[in-house]
Amino acid sequence: MSMEIKSLLAPTGVLRAGINLGNFLLVTGRTPAGDPVGVAPDLAATLAERLGVAVSYVPYEKPDLLADAADKEAWDVGCLGAEPARATKIAFTEAYCEIEATYIVPAASPLRRASEVDAPGKRIVVTAGTAYGLWLGANIRQATLLSVKGAEETYRKFSEEKLDALASLKPRLLKDVETLPGIRMLEGNFTTVQQAMGVPRKSEAAIGFLRAFVDEAVTSGLVARLIEKHKVRGLSVAKR
Repeated sequence: MSMEIKSLLAPTGVLRAGINLGNFLLVTGRTPAGDPVGVAPDLAATLAERLGVAVSYVPYEKPDLLADAADKEAWDVGCLGAEPARATKIAFTEAYCEIEATYIVPAASPLRRASEVDAPGKRIVVTAGTAYGLWLGANIRQATLLSVKGAEETYRKFSEEKLDALASLKPRLLKDVETLPGIRMLEGNFTTVQQAMGVPRKSEAAIGFLRAFVDEAVTSGLVARLIEKHKVRGLSVAKR
Protein backbone atom coordinates (compact mmCIF):
# COMPACT_ATOMS: atom_id res chain seq x y z
CA MET A 1 0.00 0.00 0.00
CA SER A 2 1.39 3.36 -1.03
CA MET A 3 1.36 6.52 1.04
CA GLU A 4 -0.83 8.05 -1.68
CA ILE A 5 -3.55 5.46 -1.03
CA LYS A 6 -3.30 6.02 2.71
CA SER A 7 -3.55 9.79 2.30
CA LEU A 8 -6.60 9.41 0.03
CA LEU A 9 -8.46 7.03 2.34
CA ALA A 10 -7.43 8.66 5.62
CA PRO A 11 -6.38 12.24 4.82
CA THR A 12 -6.76 13.35 8.46
CA GLY A 13 -4.76 10.40 9.81
CA VAL A 14 -8.00 8.69 10.90
CA LEU A 15 -10.36 6.66 8.71
CA ARG A 16 -13.73 8.42 8.89
CA ALA A 17 -16.24 5.69 8.05
CA GLY A 18 -19.72 6.78 6.95
CA ILE A 19 -22.23 4.32 8.42
CA ASN A 20 -25.94 4.01 7.57
CA LEU A 21 -27.74 3.45 10.87
CA GLY A 22 -30.98 2.82 9.01
CA ASN A 23 -29.90 -0.65 7.86
CA PHE A 24 -30.71 -2.86 10.85
CA LEU A 25 -28.93 -5.84 9.27
CA LEU A 26 -25.57 -4.10 8.97
CA VAL A 27 -25.81 -2.04 12.16
CA THR A 28 -27.25 -4.14 14.97
CA GLY A 29 -26.59 -1.95 18.00
CA ARG A 30 -24.49 0.69 19.72
CA THR A 31 -21.63 0.57 22.21
CA PRO A 32 -22.01 2.34 25.59
CA ALA A 33 -20.06 5.20 24.00
CA GLY A 34 -22.57 5.40 21.14
CA ASP A 35 -20.47 3.90 18.34
CA PRO A 36 -22.34 1.66 15.87
CA VAL A 37 -21.96 -2.11 16.18
CA GLY A 38 -22.41 -4.62 13.38
CA VAL A 39 -21.06 -6.01 10.13
CA ALA A 40 -20.49 -2.63 8.42
CA PRO A 41 -18.67 -0.98 11.38
CA ASP A 42 -16.50 -4.07 11.83
CA LEU A 43 -15.57 -4.12 8.16
CA ALA A 44 -14.62 -0.42 8.33
CA ALA A 45 -12.53 -1.09 11.45
CA THR A 46 -10.71 -3.90 9.61
CA LEU A 47 -9.93 -1.51 6.75
CA ALA A 48 -8.58 1.06 9.22
CA GLU A 49 -6.36 -1.62 10.76
CA ARG A 50 -5.08 -2.51 7.28
CA LEU A 51 -4.23 1.16 6.71
CA GLY A 52 -2.56 1.43 10.11
CA VAL A 53 -4.88 4.17 11.39
CA ALA A 54 -7.70 4.50 13.90
CA VAL A 55 -11.34 4.42 12.79
CA SER A 56 -13.89 7.13 13.53
CA TYR A 57 -17.53 6.41 12.71
CA VAL A 58 -19.65 9.07 11.03
CA PRO A 59 -23.25 7.88 11.51
CA TYR A 60 -26.24 8.82 9.37
CA GLU A 61 -29.85 7.99 10.17
CA LYS A 62 -30.66 7.31 6.50
CA PRO A 63 -28.61 6.17 3.49
CA ASP A 64 -29.56 9.15 1.32
CA LEU A 65 -28.07 11.49 3.93
CA LEU A 66 -24.82 9.53 3.82
CA ALA A 67 -24.77 9.59 0.02
CA ASP A 68 -25.59 13.30 -0.14
CA ALA A 69 -22.59 14.09 2.10
CA ALA A 70 -20.12 12.43 -0.28
CA ASP A 71 -18.95 15.75 -1.73
CA LYS A 72 -18.84 17.58 1.60
CA GLU A 73 -15.65 15.96 2.95
CA ALA A 74 -17.62 14.57 5.89
CA TRP A 75 -16.44 10.96 5.51
CA ASP A 76 -13.62 9.07 3.76
CA VAL A 77 -15.16 5.63 3.15
CA GLY A 78 -18.88 4.90 3.15
CA CYS A 79 -20.80 1.66 3.71
CA LEU A 80 -24.12 1.70 1.83
CA GLY A 81 -26.09 0.20 -1.03
CA ALA A 82 -24.43 0.59 -4.42
CA GLU A 83 -27.01 2.18 -6.70
CA PRO A 84 -26.45 3.93 -10.08
CA ALA A 85 -28.20 7.05 -8.77
CA ARG A 86 -25.45 7.42 -6.16
CA ALA A 87 -22.55 6.70 -8.52
CA THR A 88 -22.27 10.30 -9.69
CA LYS A 89 -20.85 11.20 -6.28
CA ILE A 90 -19.46 7.86 -5.09
CA ALA A 91 -17.10 5.28 -6.62
CA PHE A 92 -18.20 1.85 -5.37
CA THR A 93 -16.53 -1.50 -4.82
CA GLU A 94 -18.24 -4.73 -5.72
CA ALA A 95 -20.78 -5.81 -3.11
CA TYR A 96 -19.68 -7.60 0.04
CA CYS A 97 -23.19 -8.72 0.97
CA GLU A 98 -26.67 -8.85 -0.52
CA ILE A 99 -30.19 -8.33 0.82
CA GLU A 100 -33.39 -9.35 -0.96
CA ALA A 101 -36.11 -6.72 -1.35
CA THR A 102 -39.76 -7.63 -1.92
CA TYR A 103 -43.33 -6.59 -1.06
CA ILE A 104 -46.06 -7.08 1.51
CA VAL A 105 -49.67 -6.83 0.37
CA PRO A 106 -53.09 -6.98 2.06
CA ALA A 107 -54.01 -10.57 2.87
CA ALA A 108 -56.93 -10.51 0.40
CA SER A 109 -54.82 -9.21 -2.50
CA PRO A 110 -54.85 -11.30 -5.71
CA LEU A 111 -51.10 -10.69 -6.08
CA ARG A 112 -48.94 -13.72 -5.40
CA ARG A 113 -45.44 -12.93 -6.73
CA ALA A 114 -43.25 -9.84 -6.66
CA SER A 115 -43.10 -9.86 -10.45
CA GLU A 116 -46.87 -9.21 -10.64
CA VAL A 117 -46.84 -5.86 -8.79
CA ASP A 118 -45.68 -3.59 -11.62
CA ALA A 119 -49.06 -3.47 -13.38
CA PRO A 120 -51.47 -0.70 -14.42
CA GLY A 121 -53.55 0.64 -11.54
CA LYS A 122 -51.34 -0.79 -8.80
CA ARG A 123 -49.95 1.59 -6.16
CA ILE A 124 -46.68 0.84 -4.40
CA VAL A 125 -45.29 2.73 -1.40
CA VAL A 126 -41.59 2.76 -0.48
CA THR A 127 -39.38 4.65 1.95
CA ALA A 128 -37.60 7.46 0.10
CA GLY A 129 -33.81 7.44 -0.18
CA THR A 130 -33.36 3.69 0.26
CA ALA A 131 -31.34 1.65 -2.24
CA TYR A 132 -34.35 -0.49 -3.13
CA GLY A 133 -36.49 2.67 -3.45
CA LEU A 134 -33.99 4.10 -5.93
CA TRP A 135 -34.12 0.82 -7.87
CA LEU A 136 -37.91 0.96 -8.02
CA GLY A 137 -37.81 4.58 -9.14
CA ALA A 138 -35.63 3.61 -12.09
CA ASN A 139 -37.44 0.39 -13.01
CA ILE A 140 -41.17 0.59 -12.26
CA ARG A 141 -42.94 1.02 -15.59
CA GLN A 142 -46.71 0.58 -15.13
CA ALA A 143 -47.58 0.85 -11.43
CA THR A 144 -47.64 4.14 -9.48
CA LEU A 145 -44.73 4.50 -7.06
CA LEU A 146 -45.17 6.65 -3.94
CA SER A 147 -41.96 7.59 -2.09
CA VAL A 148 -42.46 8.57 1.54
CA LYS A 149 -39.99 9.93 4.09
CA GLY A 150 -39.48 7.55 7.02
CA ALA A 151 -40.42 3.92 7.55
CA GLU A 152 -43.24 4.65 9.99
CA GLU A 153 -44.91 7.06 7.56
CA THR A 154 -44.50 4.47 4.78
CA TYR A 155 -46.41 1.88 6.81
CA ARG A 156 -49.07 4.41 7.83
CA LYS A 157 -49.71 5.38 4.20
CA PHE A 158 -49.87 1.72 3.11
CA SER A 159 -52.45 0.95 5.80
CA GLU A 160 -54.58 4.08 5.81
CA GLU A 161 -54.77 4.56 2.04
CA LYS A 162 -55.21 0.83 1.37
CA LEU A 163 -52.37 0.70 -1.14
CA ASP A 164 -51.61 -2.41 -3.16
CA ALA A 165 -48.05 -3.09 -1.97
CA LEU A 166 -45.33 -1.88 0.39
CA ALA A 167 -41.73 -2.44 -0.68
CA SER A 168 -38.93 -3.11 1.80
CA LEU A 169 -36.08 -5.44 2.68
CA LYS A 170 -37.21 -9.05 3.02
CA PRO A 171 -35.81 -9.54 6.57
CA ARG A 172 -37.84 -6.55 7.81
CA LEU A 173 -40.97 -7.82 6.08
CA LEU A 174 -40.56 -11.29 7.58
CA LYS A 175 -40.78 -9.70 11.03
CA ASP A 176 -43.73 -7.53 10.02
CA VAL A 177 -45.74 -10.50 8.75
CA GLU A 178 -45.31 -12.13 12.16
CA THR A 179 -46.49 -9.09 14.12
CA LEU A 180 -48.88 -7.09 11.90
CA PRO A 181 -52.35 -8.51 11.14
CA GLY A 182 -53.92 -8.63 7.70
CA ILE A 183 -50.80 -8.71 5.54
CA ARG A 184 -48.68 -11.29 3.75
CA MET A 185 -45.39 -11.28 1.87
CA LEU A 186 -45.17 -12.03 -1.85
CA GLU A 187 -43.03 -14.79 -3.27
CA GLY A 188 -39.77 -13.82 -4.98
CA ASN A 189 -38.07 -10.44 -4.96
CA PHE A 190 -37.88 -7.38 -7.20
CA THR A 191 -34.17 -6.74 -6.60
CA THR A 192 -31.23 -7.72 -4.45
CA VAL A 193 -29.65 -4.73 -2.74
CA GLN A 194 -25.87 -4.79 -3.17
CA GLN A 195 -24.19 -3.50 -0.01
CA ALA A 196 -20.75 -2.12 -0.81
CA MET A 197 -18.05 0.27 0.27
CA GLY A 198 -17.39 3.48 -1.59
CA VAL A 199 -15.29 6.63 -1.69
CA PRO A 200 -16.15 10.17 -2.78
CA ARG A 201 -15.29 10.76 -6.43
CA LYS A 202 -12.42 13.04 -5.44
CA SER A 203 -10.72 9.97 -3.87
CA GLU A 204 -11.46 7.66 -6.81
CA ALA A 205 -7.75 6.91 -7.31
CA ALA A 206 -7.98 4.71 -4.21
CA ILE A 207 -10.90 2.60 -5.44
CA GLY A 208 -8.63 -0.15 -6.80
CA PHE A 209 -7.15 -0.73 -3.34
CA LEU A 210 -10.60 -0.64 -1.73
CA ARG A 211 -12.02 -3.09 -4.26
CA ALA A 212 -9.18 -5.52 -3.57
CA PHE A 213 -9.82 -5.17 0.18
CA VAL A 214 -13.54 -5.96 -0.23
CA ASP A 215 -12.85 -8.91 -2.56
CA GLU A 216 -10.44 -10.35 -0.01
CA ALA A 217 -12.98 -9.81 2.80
CA VAL A 218 -15.49 -11.86 0.82
CA THR A 219 -13.24 -14.65 -0.44
CA SER A 220 -11.33 -15.08 2.84
CA GLY A 221 -14.57 -15.68 4.74
CA LEU A 222 -14.30 -12.48 6.80
CA VAL A 223 -17.74 -11.20 5.77
CA ALA A 224 -19.30 -14.59 6.55
CA ARG A 225 -17.66 -14.58 9.99
CA LEU A 226 -18.94 -11.07 10.71
CA ILE A 227 -22.49 -12.09 9.75
CA GLU A 228 -22.21 -15.08 12.09
CA LYS A 229 -20.64 -12.97 14.86
CA HIS A 230 -23.55 -10.52 14.86
CA LYS A 231 -26.17 -13.27 14.35
CA VAL A 232 -27.81 -11.52 11.40
CA ARG A 233 -30.67 -13.27 9.60
CA GLY A 234 -31.40 -12.38 5.99
CA LEU A 235 -27.95 -11.12 5.04
CA SER A 236 -26.03 -13.12 2.41
CA VAL A 237 -22.39 -12.96 1.40
CA ALA A 238 -22.12 -11.49 -2.09
CA LYS A 239 -21.30 -13.98 -4.82
CA ARG A 240 -17.95 -13.87 -6.58
